[in-house]
Amino acid sequence: MLGQLPILSAITFLPALGAVAILLLRALMRSEESAVLDRNAKGVALFVSLFVFALSLLLVAEFNSSQAGFQFVENLPWLPALGISYKMGVDGISVLFVVLTAFLMPICILSSWKLDKRVADYMAAFLLLETLVIGVFCALDMILFYIFFEGSLIPMFLIIGVWGGQNRIYAAFKFFLYTFIGSVLMLAAMIVMFVQVGTTDIEVLLTHPFARDLQIWLWLAFFASFAVKMPMWPVHTWLPDAHVQAPTAGSVILAGILLKLGGYGFLRFSIPMFPNASDFFAPMVFVLSIIAIVVTSLIAFRQTDIKKLIAYSSVAHMGFVTLGIFTMTELGVQGAIFQMLSHGVISAALFLCIGVIYDRFHTREISFYGGLVHKMPVFAAVFGLFAMANVGLPGTSGFIGEIMTMTGAFQVDPRVAAGAALGVIFSAVYMLVAYKKVVFGVITNPKLETATDLNGREWINLGVLAVLAVYFGFFSTPITDTTRASVDQLIQQYQSAQTIEATASDVAPSETAAY
Repeated sequence: MLGQLPILSAITFLPALGAVAILLLRALMRSEESAVLDRNAKGVALFVSLFVFALSLLLVAEFNSSQAGFQFVENLPWLPALGISYKMGVDGISVLFVVLTAFLMPICILSSWKLDKRVADYMAAFLLLETLVIGVFCALDMILFYIFFEGSLIPMFLIIGVWGGQNRIYAAFKFFLYTFIGSVLMLAAMIVMFVQVGTTDIEVLLTHPFARDLQIWLWLAFFASFAVKMPMWPVHTWLPDAHVQAPTAGSVILAGILLKLGGYGFLRFSIPMFPNASDFFAPMVFVLSIIAIVVTSLIAFRQTDIKKLIAYSSVAHMGFVTLGIFTMTELGVQGAIFQMLSHGVISAALFLCIGVIYDRFHTREISFYGGLVHKMPVFAAVFGLFAMANVGLPGTSGFIGEIMTMTGAFQVDPRVAAGAALGVIFSAVYMLVAYKKVVFGVITNPKLETATDLNGREWINLGVLAVLAVYFGFFSTPITDTTRASVDQLIQQYQSAQTIEATASDVAPSETAAY
């Protein structure tokens, strides 16, 4: 039904049109009508984001998960002299990230309903961010991908820098500079690839056999961008500052979606285009992943700001993602994708939970709280569910992703799986200790006596996320069935490249001997 319609362009650019509509509305209304403008801006943003989410559900419903290739492809000439085109498409890996992005955006809008500072600009920034992020997952031209990938920095920079906390300017510039500098190297690598192949078409580049020595340098250039984006240890230090200073919705979209751009980049570029280099650098990635899992878990345990604790937790969970991706086993890669999607739900929920108590008491210091279960029992139960999901409790989606990635790692090297298992233990310690300090015990702070439980808007946001966290903890096949064909194709490409390299290395000595 959707094969002849530009469904991907609609999903990608409708949020940007919504942003333009909000800004035009602001320009047309008088300053004394600010309350009306704010209400209308929120209404437009919510309507557009819900409509885009509905389109994304239609997209995944029409998606044929038995096919490994790209579907709903749109291809229009853009800069034909340079071999650059406007080409969009999704496969079993990218389609789910489109849905996740479209799903989280209405939640971000609802969680910002009480905002009263430059509301129209804020809503426009989020809608523009949605366009750019969805574009990353749909782009099938390398330059188009880069434009979306780098463009997403701008609205997020503004969200942190304008609506963030006290040190928002520092955090915003640190976020921008870290992620931008890494991506400059990726752009240089893309130019080299264009010179080599003569096109920026990702489908063509996926089948081009780059020389092994060139793969090494290209892989490193892309790694510089994707490692910072995830972020991997030791280039992760921008993330805690960005999370702490960002508004609640900014943290939701940062942890839920933007961190996944790095993992998606590894799956779309690094593994299939540079398989020999990926095999060469896999041990290094394993070491960095285990360090991220273990060290940032220990750092999280020492945090006094609960939002910073969850930020370090995100770095640890992204360590499982890189670990799973570079095992290049079906379980490992499937687990990495599942972990990214699951983390998008769980981390979003945790930051929303922190936003709930911050809205009431305007502090994130763990020592301020204690005994909230007596005044906010529903919040305590919901927060507890997501805390358990974050540590990988069986029956939650967090367990599925971690067990799959560790099983994949065990197939490659049991020592790697053992190192990752330490992080699971440490995460249980810091998360449960923080939960106990915030929720249980007696109320010693008299300010907490005025605490009120979840309101209707908070119920909707957290309730939907709770259902998903539990549902996918028991029923993982809707995700794994969608990604299986694309993952199998990815692994086959990787294994074929290894076979060719092994054959070439066996033939080369005999040829030398013949001379």
